[in-house]
Amino acid sequence: MGRRGYPPEFRRRALDLLAAGRKVADLARDLGISDQTIYTWRGQDAIDRGLVPGLTSTERQECAAAHQRIRELEADLEIHRRASALPRCTATQKAVRGDRGDGRGGPVGQLVCRVLGVSESG
Repeated sequence: MGRRGYPPEFRRRALDLLAAGRKVADLARDLGISDQTIYTWRGQDAIDRGLVPGLTSTERQECAAAHQRIRELEADLEIHRRASALPRCTATQKAVRGDRGDGRGGPVGQLVCRVLGVSESG
């Protein structure tokens, strides 16, 4: 798959030069990339062509997209979990603020602020 900074055409050309008989060390030096990068590209190319087992580039991209979507859904779920704690607390504003009336919060206000991740003074 490679780093985002290297376009697929660049990787393909490097692999073509390698297949034409260039040595990895020489090719890496000429292209300004590491030997390991070329070895990684060569290995992934062998997987993509079905010569060795492993996840193809397309499968890797699909997995990365799925993991990103999972992170987004987990963040949304956390927001909904925090927000769902509010309707369960049907106390009046005075009860949320506490009996002190100074706005710093009583036990209910502290709970609500902790669940929502906001300061009590807000």
